[in-house]
Amino acid sequence: MDTLYDFFLSPYAEATWLDILLEITAVVFGVLSVLFARRGNIWVYPTGIISTIIYVYICYTVGYYGDLIINIYYTLMSIYGWVLWTNLSHATPLKITWCKPRDWAVAIAITVFSILFIVGVYLYFNKFESWLNYIDVLTTGLAFGSMWLMAKKKVENWLGWLLTDAISVPLYFAKGLGFTGIQFTLFLFLAWQGYQIWKKQANDTQSI
Repeated sequence: MDTLYDFFLSPYAEATWLDILLEITAVVFGVLSVLFARRGNIWVYPTGIISTIIYVYICYTVGYYGDLIINIYYTLMSIYGWVLWTNLSHATPLKITWCKPRDWAVAIAITVFSILFIVGVYLYFNKFESWLNYIDVLTTGLAFGSMWLMAKKKVENWLGWLLTDAISVPLYFAKGLGFTGIQFTLFLFLAWQGYQIWKKQANDTQSI
């Protein structure tokens, strides 16, 4: 029992109730966002924006600049995705489809550029202090590419999230953000379900 307390709760020993409440709120809205995303529901974006804005504040206070940047990006891409999914241009409605070579090229380019950019940020602030920072850089890059694919309603975005979430689960526990670690554990299962649902919809669209 003491071991479980030390692992999960001791990082919160010096946290204020406001800090804990903010993290729990961000987790709740983050989970809601993924549940909506799994169904292809546009509410993925407003709920996600609430979660990511809170995480911007949390990451700033604990000094995780990679995560801070990733959540700023999430917020901006959520606005972009929200516009695409609401079809404000009155063009052909965006459908769930598979990636084409161009989509892969853009996603990979975003991932690589993001990794290089975050490395530059860490070097500038001299924040490469532990192995956690290097993993942070990797998950940031993967998440950037995955978020773009989600905005474009590409099935493969879930594969990117599966990899990102699998790495993030132990990462957040190691960072002392236990509630967020639990959130990403749930994200891992939801991403697999999301992939199965979107894959079926994309195949049904192709067969029409």
